[in-house]
Amino acid sequence: MDKKIQINHKRFLSDISSFGQIGALSGGGVARLALTDSDRLGRDELVSRMKALGLRVSIDNIGNIFGTRAGRLSSTVMTGSHIDTVLTGGLYDGTYGVLAGLEVIAALNDACIETEHSITVASFTNEEGARFQPDMLGSLVFAGGMSVETARATADKSGITLGDELDRTGYAGAGHGPDHIISYYELHIEQGPVLENENTDIGVVTGVQGISWSRLTFRGRSSHAGTTPMHSRADSGLAAMSLITRLHTALKDIPEQLITCGSFQVLPDLINVVPHITTLTIDLRNPDEQALKTAEKILTELISDTEKAFNISVKKETLARFDPVSFNGKLISQIEKIAHNNGFTARRLCSGAGHDAQMIARIAPAAMIFVPSVNGLSHNIAELTYPDDLCRGTQVLAEAILSDAL
Repeated sequence: MDKKIQINHKRFLSDISSFGQIGALSGGGVARLALTDSDRLGRDELVSRMKALGLRVSIDNIGNIFGTRAGRLSSTVMTGSHIDTVLTGGLYDGTYGVLAGLEVIAALNDACIETEHSITVASFTNEEGARFQPDMLGSLVFAGGMSVETARATADKSGITLGDELDRTGYAGAGHGPDHIISYYELHIEQGPVLENENTDIGVVTGVQGISWSRLTFRGRSSHAGTTPMHSRADSGLAAMSLITRLHTALKDIPEQLITCGSFQVLPDLINVVPHITTLTIDLRNPDEQALKTAEKILTELISDTEKAFNISVKKETLARFDPVSFNGKLISQIEKIAHNNGFTARRLCSGAGHDAQMIARIAPAAMIFVPSVNGLSHNIAELTYPDDLCRGTQVLAEAILSDAL
């Protein structure tokens, strides 16, 4: 590659800072739950910035936003991520990758570089899954893994459907994304401590571990906390707590297995009433598919045991299930080479979090670039990645995109 590209550090950091004012939280961070008004404002701003760079903007029927810089061919190199957040999100999760893509476009414009292939910057709908499940929903639909009709019917906790919110916010588009993607790069903060702990500049992501999300609803019987003997109770709360602790113990011997109970709610939620309904979520993750299946089997067995032991019933719903994904070997090697050529330290690692790249990997060669997260924090208003690290990652992204697009 004889053509050179250099990102503008000052412009890029300013762009990240200003975008962080949309949905800003007191004390730092942002809240842009998918298809809320704050997310709509973020989308409006993103579309405005894309048009200011001369991109052709297209919005598909699930609300994914695509900004394309035309090349001599219609085939495209794509990059992107998402701008929706959790309720206590930081400035960088997802948004960093989208705005870095726009900075690459700006740097190409600065250098007056024309490319053989087009370059598309994408922002996918509802990546977080914090409001609508499953997560990575927009990229899943784009990759053909879920129908638009099924996705639009997905409802949040209040019963509002994703389709209704797409219509309300004006982001139920009629356009479409690129048909021929020759490569996809996603730049992201690590969201974990590995790179910082090892004082490494660039994470070269080899793949994403498998994810299994479930919701369990325990149904027992409400009764008086003071007059009902323990042996006569059908205590849904106690049953739920027992299952979680037993599951945690049972999975300890499975290598690299992760388990999280992120939501736990009881009804009627009164101090002196035995709860009749308890609902919880279970997040299981493992980079090995067979190991993940073993964990799921153990969960199923424990559900049956718990029903018998506590005289309650348990309903299990699958909220999301994604197999482990391996990224494209050629793109992985290219990212590693570019990092080293720039004098950056780099190491390969598997992503513990889910990302849109794992969906795009179903239809095109895909890879990811990580930069360090201070203290490994993410999904937290204190989320921080240092400016130098943000710019190093964006420079690697720029050179990878240009290498493929020329």
